Amino acid sequence: MIPETIYLDKAKQYLDAWNRLDADAIINTFAAGGIYSDPASGEISGEAIAANAKRLWTAFPDLSFDIVSLAEAGKGKVAAEWIMKGTNKGSFNGLPPTNRIISLPGADVMEIGTDGIRRVNGYFDTKTLAEQLGLQVLIQPHKLGPFSFGFSASVQSGNKTKPGAFGITTIWNADADTAEIRELTRKTATEMLGMEGFIGLTTMRIGDRGITISAWEKPEQIMQLRKGGTHAEAMKRFWAELSHSAFTSVWVPHHINPMLIRCTTCGKMNAHDIKSGVCSCGETLPEAPAYY
Repeated sequence: MIPETIYLDKAKQYLDAWNRLDADAIINTFAAGGIYSDPASGEISGEAIAANAKRLWTAFPDLSFDIVSLAEAGKGKVAAEWIMKGTNKGSFNGLPPTNRIISLPGADVMEIGTDGIRRVNGYFDTKTLAEQLGLQVLIQPHKLGPFSFGFSASVQSGNKTKPGAFGITTIWNADADTAEIRELTRKTATEMLGMEGFIGLTTMRIGDRGITISAWEKPEQIMQLRKGGTHAEAMKRFWAELSHSAFTSVWVPHHINPMLIRCTTCGKMNAHDIKSGVCSCGETLPEAPAYY
């Protein structure tokens, strides 16, 4: 007979190692070939378990688990209910830190033998985690008939000049390269905010295709991106191995119609620039947004 406490003791060792931020101790609680699985990491084993823990600790340096309950759930099985707490001080899934505090309820179901933990199945709501970090949770299909779906982001400089040129880049890449491309794009966009004539940037990701559209006062100002910085680094990575297809282009507007603003007093739509910000009824029009 195997004492029942051996299973609980091993589960306690595992959870204690997490709270001590000890990756080696976590691995040592597993049997050879032991598997860890949760909604975010999928199935992993060996050193990948330690790497997963270290990534979490980088994102949440004060990570801890409050154990709500710990009990046997059948022969060789232990169920642990916990609340994961921490402050997002580092990059998480390629995103910059939010400095938000999380308090995420979850559970582990462990299969344990005399040789150690053979399997841990972790359960938690990824939507709750994202919302606690202040992130959007977007639920939509990848493809529906002729339509493909994705996500977008934008950066505005506050420059309200009519765009005189648009720089458009389209890149296709493997899933494994997306995180690096997004990080290089984010850094480049931050640097663009300090460039002469920059108006705004929109980025889109649709499946394996990434698109950036930047607006400028003049076409020649786009060439500032070639002078160095993160964009130059991104180009080196592209020519070396990052992505399998891409093209760039510069577009000059054929014409841009006036910005139309509705009067909040009479409800009439007005061409803001032509009317000098004053409605035909005599009331001052609301401030016009930037063109891009």
